[in-house]
Amino acid sequence: MAVVVETRELIETVIASIVAGVGVTVIFSVAIWGVARFIDLSRGDRPLAAGAAAGLAGLALLATLGSVAYGIVIMTSK
Repeated sequence: MAVVVETRELIETVIASIVAGVGVTVIFSVAIWGVARFIDLSRGDRPLAAGAAAGLAGLALLATLGSVAYGIVIMTSK
């Protein structure tokens, strides 16, 4: 009997896409928040806190770019 839809693989794909979509969105929103905090704290003459916020924004941006690159590698390898 022929199988039209592989249910298990379909469910795995849906779960992976939801996790990836929400995860990348949250990580990028942390990057935006870090940039906004950096701007606010640098105007408020708090250089140490502003540097920490900039560092967090940079790490979150790198994580976002890394996850996008990883997704492209996964899509092109299959």
